[in-house]
Amino acid sequence: MKYLIVGLGNIGGEYIETRHNIGFDVVDVFVNKHNASFRSDRLADVAEVKFKGRTLIVIKPTTYMNLSGKAMKYWLDKEKIAIENSLTIVDDLAFPLDVLKLKPSGSDAGHNGLKSIHECIGTTDYPKLRFGIGNNFAKGKQVDFVLGKWKDDEMGLVNKKVVVCSEIIENFVTIGLLRTMNLCNNVKFEH
Repeated sequence: MKYLIVGLGNIGGEYIETRHNIGFDVVDVFVNKHNASFRSDRLADVAEVKFKGRTLIVIKPTTYMNLSGKAMKYWLDKEKIAIENSLTIVDDLAFPLDVLKLKPSGSDAGHNGLKSIHECIGTTDYPKLRFGIGNNFAKGKQVDFVLGKWKDDEMGLVNKKVVVCSEIIENFVTIGLLRTMNLCNNVKFEH
């Protein structure tokens, strides 16, 4: 069984530890946990993780967020992975910081990375792990907020959720989407 795990983010030092890069942060922790490492490859940094008889191709697109779909489509096709065996990890303004939502499908909700994936693969029906980042910004300041760094008082909760995301990836590939959704979707994470 093969899976594609896609962490969304932007390459470049200025984006490190920003809310928009939480997908990169999650897959970094996951790959590190499994003693694997990323290598530069076509349209993405790529790692291969073996877990309980499964092969997980883990990518961090190097295309910048608004072209993430090119990388995802390329690796789905190259590795011959069914779309339902992919999991995309993405920041989400619609959910507060204490929430993770695993969904089997759903719109891009204005997220440029998801918009690009929709354009490239032609569907919104693919599993997404939405990492709530809250929406604590003034009118007209959304971009600054999303591309801003986490506040010190948020880091404990962010780090806790990142560790849980690794477990969600493991559950997704072993017990499946629906059972994993039941485990994580109604949990409120505390500081």
